[in-house]
Formats: sequence, structure tokens, C-alpha cells
Amino acid sequence: MEKIKPKFGRGSGRPNPTDVYVGSRVRLRRTLLGMSQEKLGTALGLTFQQVQKYERGANRIGASRLYDLSRILDVPVSFFFDDMPPADASHGGQPGLSEGGAPSFDADPLAKRETLELVRAYYKITNPQVRRKLFELTKSLGAAG
Repeated sequence: MEKIKPKFGRGSGRPNPTDVYVGSRVRLRRTLLGMSQEKLGTALGLTFQQVQKYERGANRIGASRLYDLSRILDVPVSFFFDDMPPADASHGGQPGLSEGGAPSFDADPLAKRETLELVRAYYKITNPQVRRKLFELTKSLGAAG
């Protein structure tokens, strides 16, 4: 009997796209808080290398660990799945529930360093009126382009 090699996950050499997405959300929130991988690892009782693996999606995050992450990073568990592209049946989704083509996790603008630095700088603006005006300006520039 011939073994079928999975597309993603254990034995495939490629991480599951859902694990990659959840890991990118961990990285996003950790970075927005200005927390190092080492500090997060210490809070979880792990090494920073393990945090790196979670953030890359190389290691799957279990339910209890995801709950711990939500408490440490001060977000609901649902944060890690917010705006996730629809599941694709080819990577383990349920047949009949597929929403079309394969999700693109690489193009997530929230995972880019530029976005993280912009958000951090924005929240360093202490005057709420100035911050609001910058927000409105940014929205109008985005709509014009």
C-alpha cells in the first residue's frame, strides 16, 4: 500500500497555512506590545527559539498554549484567527466547506515590519486630537490612492 504524503503539516516539510497565520498574529501582537521573543518565552515557560517556531508556523500551538498567549498578550483567543482567509479543502478543511482558492498568508500587510513600526509610532503620539487627525489624514490618503 502506497503512503500518501500530506500537503502541509507533519511529514510534508511545509507548515500548515493556518499555523502560519496564527503564528503571524502572535508575532504581530507581541511586536505591537514591544515585547521580545525572549520575554514572551519566559512568560510562557519556553525558550525564545520555541516562540520563533510558533511565529513561523513550524510548530502548531495547542489550545492551552493559545489560551496562555491570549492572556499574556491581552487579547481574546479569537484575535489569532481574525481576518483569516477562508479554509481550503486541499489543506485539511472539511469537504463542502471550501471557499475557493488557496489562502495567501504571505501577502498579509499586518505581518510587515513597516506596518508594525507605523502602528507603534502612531500610539506614541500622546495627544488624542493629533492622533485622530493623523488617522483621518491617513484614511483620506488611502481612499485617494
